[in-house]
Amino acid sequence: MARGLFPWGFFRKPLYNQARFSYLHMKYLFFSWLAVFVGSWIVYVEYSTYTELCRGHDCKNSICDKYRKGVIDGSACSSLCEKDTLYLGKCFTAKPNSQAKVGDQANLADLATQVLSIADANKDGHISLPEARSTWALLQLNEFLLALVLQDREHTPKLLGFCGDLYVLDKVPHSPLYGISLPWIIEVWIPAGLRRSMDQWFTPSWPHKAKISIGLLELVEDIFHGTFGSFLMCDVSATNFGYNDRHDLKVMDARYIVPEAIFQEEIRQQRCDVDEDCLYGADCLTSCDLTKHRCTPEVTRPNLAKACEALKDYILRGAPSDVSEELEKQLYACIALKGSAEQMEIEHSLILNNLKTLLWKKISHTKDS
Repeated sequence: MARGLFPWGFFRKPLYNQARFSYLHMKYLFFSWLAVFVGSWIVYVEYSTYTELCRGHDCKNSICDKYRKGVIDGSACSSLCEKDTLYLGKCFTAKPNSQAKVGDQANLADLATQVLSIADANKDGHISLPEARSTWALLQLNEFLLALVLQDREHTPKLLGFCGDLYVLDKVPHSPLYGISLPWIIEVWIPAGLRRSMDQWFTPSWPHKAKISIGLLELVEDIFHGTFGSFLMCDVSATNFGYNDRHDLKVMDARYIVPEAIFQEEIRQQRCDVDEDCLYGADCLTSCDLTKHRCTPEVTRPNLAKACEALKDYILRGAPSDVSEELEKQLYACIALKGSAEQMEIEHSLILNNLKTLLWKKISHTKDS
């Protein structure tokens, strides 16, 4: 009788709590393990990529070994290999380079003069074989070619020297376009929506943003039918640009500003089934010719349309009420541009000039100009 009246329910509750505790404990351990695993994997991928392709010490040894053997030469070789006044710091890229060429409209005589001037590292009036080897290697790099042809413009760092295929640019103190740069380990955990909001919190005043925006529009103008041909901007993201203490725009990563001629030559050889197969970088898209399953050479959007899209949120936020409506109208007309700039040169130039004029008028009488 007593056995039948024994309060078994009294024991069930502690057993239930114990099971619940074990479940929560296992759940906590699982997610902790998962976080450690994912974090370790990210660190491994980043570190392995960096160490394999960005070993500054190994890179210096390789270059200096070739220099001492007389294989290469250049104006920066002595500082790098003998005086130790030049050192390799931060690695900006771990991606392979692509060959660069100039467009059909290039003034080849002027370009040749400029190249020969750079190649004559010791200024003795002669181009030695090591100097020639080094210069030829450099001319295969898009970013070097852009720095070379835009030497007299304020938007690119100045070219100071070279050694083999290593080139030295003037260090430009700058701020990111959106004013905040976070370590990549933090960046990967921030949701895209929150990141966009944070980008807008950390920006200069509107007049300063207007001056920076004018700089990007001027860059588009410089690389369209310039002295040495046309270039395509194939990654117009904010991370590739910055500004100095005078709020002048600076190109910080020019790897995806490529000569139009070489882009067209390479993309037309690319096999495709859909238009998305004809994408280079983040922003240079052509169409797919389904009869040949090859990409067509003409980009679907000009540089100006991509630049305006990058500037839209940046410049419209905080815009003065007397210009915001017209500015928004001009930006959306700019973003709607289709086809190559050559196909709509008049409209392209009109929109570009209208935007620059609108922004300059608003800031020309202020100290920010």
